[in-house]
Amino acid sequence: MALRGGTRFSVPFEAVFPHGCVLVPDSIAEAQDFDEKTRARTPSKDKLTGQRVWQCRVMDMDPELGSRSREVSIKVLADVQPVSPVGPFQPVEFENLMVTPYVGSNGRLAYSYRATALTAPKTLAESRGKAA
Repeated sequence: MALRGGTRFSVPFEAVFPHGCVLVPDSIAEAQDFDEKTRARTPSKDKLTGQRVWQCRVMDMDPELGSRSREVSIKVLADVQPVSPVGPFQPVEFENLMVTPYVGSNGRLAYSYRATALTAPKTLAESRGKAA
């Protein structure tokens, strides 16, 4: 069985960001599609769900990244613009995180991330399935 391009895989937030991530201030914006023929931009809609696509930037807090880029773009599928549940430069998490692997223009493996919500981080008790 071969995988088709654009296949999405559900992944736990902790698998992508084991050290968490921090929201970049003022980074939540509507994603735009560009039509080469008309040279017009239109609001992006998800091809599978039809929901509007919003994009936000986070900083990966993995200490092993060293001096490499920490910024990651996450697309959030929602009918209305997501709002940060915390202040700027504060930790956030994503619900229903999905990853789509693809080959980038440089010929290297890259990933596109999508989620259904932006949330405040869980407490340790909540992440272990216990009431806080």
